[in-house]
Amino acid sequence: MKKLIPIYIMAALTLSAGACTNDFEEVNTNNNVPNDVTPDLLLAGVIRNMVNSQVNDAWGIGNIVVQHHAKIQFVNEDRYLWGQQNSIWDNVYGNMRNVKNILDRVGTDDANAYKGIALILKSWMFALATDAYGDIPYTEATKGKTDGVYLPKYDTQESVYAGVLADLKTANDILANSSTAVSGDILYGGGTGSLIKWRKLANSLRLRYLMRISKQKDVKADMQAILADPAKNPIFEGIQDNAELKYLAAAPNQWALYGARVGSFDEFRVSKTLSDRLTALKDPRLMVFGRPSQSSVTAGKPVIEGVPNGLGDVPALNYNGGPQGVSRVGYTFACLVCNDPGQAPPDPAAPRGIIMNYSELQFILAEASEKGWITTGTAEGYYTKGVQSNFDYWKSVVPSSYGINVTPDPSYFTQTAVAYTGTSAEKLGKIALQKWIAYYFNGLEAWFDWRRTGMPEIKPGPDNLNQNRVPVRFIYPLSEQSLNGANREEAVKRQGTDDLNTRTWVAK
Repeated sequence: MKKLIPIYIMAALTLSAGACTNDFEEVNTNNNVPNDVTPDLLLAGVIRNMVNSQVNDAWGIGNIVVQHHAKIQFVNEDRYLWGQQNSIWDNVYGNMRNVKNILDRVGTDDANAYKGIALILKSWMFALATDAYGDIPYTEATKGKTDGVYLPKYDTQESVYAGVLADLKTANDILANSSTAVSGDILYGGGTGSLIKWRKLANSLRLRYLMRISKQKDVKADMQAILADPAKNPIFEGIQDNAELKYLAAAPNQWALYGARVGSFDEFRVSKTLSDRLTALKDPRLMVFGRPSQSSVTAGKPVIEGVPNGLGDVPALNYNGGPQGVSRVGYTFACLVCNDPGQAPPDPAAPRGIIMNYSELQFILAEASEKGWITTGTAEGYYTKGVQSNFDYWKSVVPSSYGINVTPDPSYFTQTAVAYTGTSAEKLGKIALQKWIAYYFNGLEAWFDWRRTGMPEIKPGPDNLNQNRVPVRFIYPLSEQSLNGANREEAVKRQGTDDLNTRTWVAK
């Protein structure tokens, strides 16, 4: 005998099923997770993430390979036992998704400043990636969601740089005709007043990247065209135009290293290369970059003394009597080990995250002028501004409570090693040395520039593991072998062996 289901139960089931169907989208929509985000909300995150990456890349590898810093423990980086270095790859392509979201949201609106700013960030980020690895996914990158391109081809470094330079020019033109009041601009403060600052950055970066490709391309006409029309192509005019993120005292917007573990931070020390060079110049910036060793302070004769790069674990830890005999990194960059008598409290807002500074621009122009590529200004004038402005910059950054005098003695500029005298080769060497100093804590830029010029000299340490060669690139992330193997393999065949010693197009 069949059991009959009561009518009221069937009615309830019917109503329930209808309810689930009729309001399905409403019930399954989380109003706290937006599907569309405005450019201002995306901009701040991209800037913060990428500048923090720049700081961490400087700390972890950049300052080591150019011998601003050295390590006394866990010294693999200093001995060139690098393996894969994926931070730039991961951060560039991870944050590039939001750059593309900004560009997609703006579309074809060439009066929108967000488009210009996004193109500048895109150019800087892809330049970082190609400088680190060589050929990279570029034209097809970040097109998985919009175009279904999940296996992007690797573009040649030459074509990447062509795109970077074209986008920077376009960005300058867009911003010149825009009146957008920008929000989310944590680099230059936003509003309409920041647009000229972004234009100056775009054109200053153009000069950086033209210089970077100058071994392979004749860049004279392009450089001169930028400088010949400052109204159309404004560039940095002083340290007030520096592209740098000013950190705050409170988390989460503090200096990117302020939350580092004390023991890990203390593994990094001043390089003997840096301390020797700046001591020979009587350069007061050494007091910014390092602090006197504890042994010398105890002995009543405080001196900043670095440790040689490229030592093995035991000799590095025991050098000059041990950790007390070698100098820590300067107070300004995170006083995580503040046990010096009378030391002022740390200021987590003091350091800056640098994209590009005025000093670098002046040294680019000094080199271009010395080589006869530009007719605007003089090589000596640009060089002198580059040196002086870097002193002025550190004076503006270092807290007065630290008691560090960054003003050079007048004789600094007249000494043989600094004065703009000698042969053209000697002058270019002086430009390179001062540029190397001014690049301190600026990501991997000092390394990128050293690969092009070979100046100033970098000698591999005695216990290096790369056959007495300084690495010139990162290997591709190993994940690319499985995720995008065919395109990676094509790039390797075109570029050369995927190792640390294969020079990319710009540095050949």
